[in-house]
Amino acid sequence: MLAPLKTLFNWFDLDWFRVSTFKSFEWVEPVFLYFIPAVPLLFVLRWLISLNARRQLEVAFFKGNISWHWSSILRFIPDLYLMAFVMLVLVALARPQRTDERVNQYTEGIDLMLVLDTSGSMELKDFKPNRLEAAKEVALNFINGRTHDRIGLVVFAGYAYSLTPLTTDYDLLRENIKSIKLGLIANDGTAIGSALAVAINRMRESSAKSKVCILISDGENTAGNIDPATAAKLAYGFNIKIYAIGIGKNGVVPVTQNNGRINYVQTRLDEATLREIAHTANGAFYQASNKNALNSVFKKIDQLEKAEIKESRFRNTHDYYQVYLKWAILLFLTWLFLKNTYLANALED
Repeated sequence: MLAPLKTLFNWFDLDWFRVSTFKSFEWVEPVFLYFIPAVPLLFVLRWLISLNARRQLEVAFFKGNISWHWSSILRFIPDLYLMAFVMLVLVALARPQRTDERVNQYTEGIDLMLVLDTSGSMELKDFKPNRLEAAKEVALNFINGRTHDRIGLVVFAGYAYSLTPLTTDYDLLRENIKSIKLGLIANDGTAIGSALAVAINRMRESSAKSKVCILISDGENTAGNIDPATAAKLAYGFNIKIYAIGIGKNGVVPVTQNNGRINYVQTRLDEATLREIAHTANGAFYQASNKNALNSVFKKIDQLEKAEIKESRFRNTHDYYQVYLKWAILLFLTWLFLKNTYLANALED
């Protein structure tokens, strides 16, 4: 019972006349506000004109001084109410409004699996401090640029393991990437096909608009029980794109030993297989011979696989002219009442 009454009389509050309240409004017809300062001037002008134009009656008084009394000011009270009434009508004509705008952003996120090689050759220091640490650092930077995507992590050497399922818990993902180290998987080797199969298994039931697998490896497939070409066909069948990144290059790579001596290690990047994987799964192959090149590759992939962010805007406009119109009506009725009282007939000076 009290709630409807409170809503009905919510206009009856002096807070509507605060400066901060007026500043919070948007005015549809602000030109009417410029007439408000002229209202008191018009009333003063009307009083001056009536003072000079009214007829005077000569009355004989007994000798003595006639003293001024404060009650003579009361005759101005009705005019003050009328003046306030006109001002509030002008405020109402200016149409004060408030507009609430709500923006909803949504996106159909991407499901993305990072597949990282942790085999022994990732210890080579042609990337600083080594290939594995460089790949981890670039992967972390890549994650920092994503916002709405589910990202998972697969690591592999001779075997492949799912280290992190698809998740939007990027803090967990970062911690797991930082925990990767050489020797994490005891059985050395490069099981590219098995690693892709684990990633595909994690993503095959995903309903995401785009499903992407980023493979980072520096060698050729030497382990596992699934051929990389077969894994690529599986990825194609489940509509999963594969971006294959080859780290390093074929040939001899200098390696600095702990005693300062430099040894040379023969490395072999199976570029043909990586290209075939990427081509079969509608992706792309990139080769990165240094850390800067690896950064550039991830930036390209980041631009290619950006989720489109859509916005829905809702505007809700509220008019408040009724509040000031109600106050104006109240003041006008008060003025009519006062015109019929002794205040309107108080003796003038």
